[in-house]
Amino acid sequence: MSIRYEDSYVGQLRNVVGHAPLIVPSVRAIISNAEGQVLFLKHNERWTMPAGSIELGESIYDTLKREVLEETGLEVVQATLIAIYTGKSVVANSFSDEYQLFEFLFTVDQWVGDLVKQTDETTDAKFFEIKERPVARDGFWGAHYTEVFEDYKQYGGTVILK
Repeated sequence: MSIRYEDSYVGQLRNVVGHAPLIVPSVRAIISNAEGQVLFLKHNERWTMPAGSIELGESIYDTLKREVLEETGLEVVQATLIAIYTGKSVVANSFSDEYQLFEFLFTVDQWVGDLVKQTDETTDAKFFEIKERPVARDGFWGAHYTEVFEDYKQYGGTVILK
């Protein structure tokens, strides 16, 4: 069961600061199957990757494990940090809340469990070929996803800092 937005750390901050820009550490997970396809989730009619924000008292790795479990039903056994994105770009979510990107990109190298297609946060889950990923190719998120997958392909064992 996921944390209600209003009860989350970010939800509580938003209650105080409104739509003002925030820096909130978050994770994004690349989960691939044996065929090299990558997992995407349908959330609010948009396809996205498993991702989410840190909660108070939580490590970034614990954030990864919690978000992946909440959104997919899969339990992370082993993961590798491949990139950290901290650009100056401020992005707005569907509520017009502004954020400066502060994202830890992980590949989930090993997991256990069965993929759940519908959760409290998602309405579908499916593996896609990277080149056929079902996300926007334009705007901030389209450009970011392109960068994420370029970094994923080029990762050579050293964390990429941006």
